[in-house]
Amino acid sequence: MHRLAELLETSKNCVFLSGAGISTFSGIPDFRGSSGLYAKYDANKMFDIRYFRKDPAYFYTHARDFIYDLDAKEPNIIHNTLAYLEKEGYVKAVITQNIDLLHQKAGSLNVIEVHGSPANHRCLTCGRNYSYAEVCGYLKKDAVPHCSECDGIIKPDITFFGEILDQDAFTRAVDASSEADLFVVIGSSLVVQPAASLPLYSLKAGGKLVIINNMSTPLDAYAYLKYDELGDAFNYLSGHFRE
Repeated sequence: MHRLAELLETSKNCVFLSGAGISTFSGIPDFRGSSGLYAKYDANKMFDIRYFRKDPAYFYTHARDFIYDLDAKEPNIIHNTLAYLEKEGYVKAVITQNIDLLHQKAGSLNVIEVHGSPANHRCLTCGRNYSYAEVCGYLKKDAVPHCSECDGIIKPDITFFGEILDQDAFTRAVDASSEADLFVVIGSSLVVQPAASLPLYSLKAGGKLVIINNMSTPLDAYAYLKYDELGDAFNYLSGHFRE
C-alpha cells in the first residue's frame, strides 16, 4: 500500500476509473458479482434499449431499489477519499462507469460519466427533459413515468445496450486517459467496452496502471501494482493522506 501512496504522491496526472464494485460499500449491489444485479435480473432485458421501448416497466420496477432510491445512499470511504485527493491536487479526474451519482455527492468535481447519468431523463417521443427528482415523484404514483406533454415514455440518460455512448463524455475520458501518467482502476472487471479500453490509452503513453478489484481483469498482466481489497486500500490511503 505504501508503494501505491508513493505513486500518487509523485504522479503529475493521476486518473481513476471506477466501476460498480466501489458502490457495494454504500449498499448498492454490483452487476456481475455472485450476488450482483445480473444474478437476480435478466441483463438482456434490464438495460436493453429495444426491450425498454417494448416494456419499460421491467426496467423501472427493478431499478427502484438501486437507481431511484439514491437519496438514501451515502458516499463511502472510497468516494470520500477520491474527493479529498482531488481537492488536494493528487487526482486530476475520476472516470466512472457508475450511474449512482455518489462521486458528485462526495464532492468530486471532475467526474466523467461514460455510461451516462440518471440526473437527467428525456421523453423518447418529444425530447422534453425531466430531472431525477421529477421522475422519482412520478414513480411514487405510476410504474412507468410518462411525459406530461405527449404521454411518451421517459428514459434516463443512461446508455443502454444498443445505444451509442455519449461521444463528448467518452472523448473527455480518452483525453484524460491519454494524459494520465498514473491510471488506477477500482472496482471494475474491465469487461464492458469501450470503457474497458481506457487504461490502454495511459499505458500506450507510458503511464503506470494500478488495478484494485476483487476479481481478475483482462489487463492484470499489464498492472504495475494489483490489489484485491478495495476497503483495505482506501482505509490505508485515507489514513496516509489525511494524517
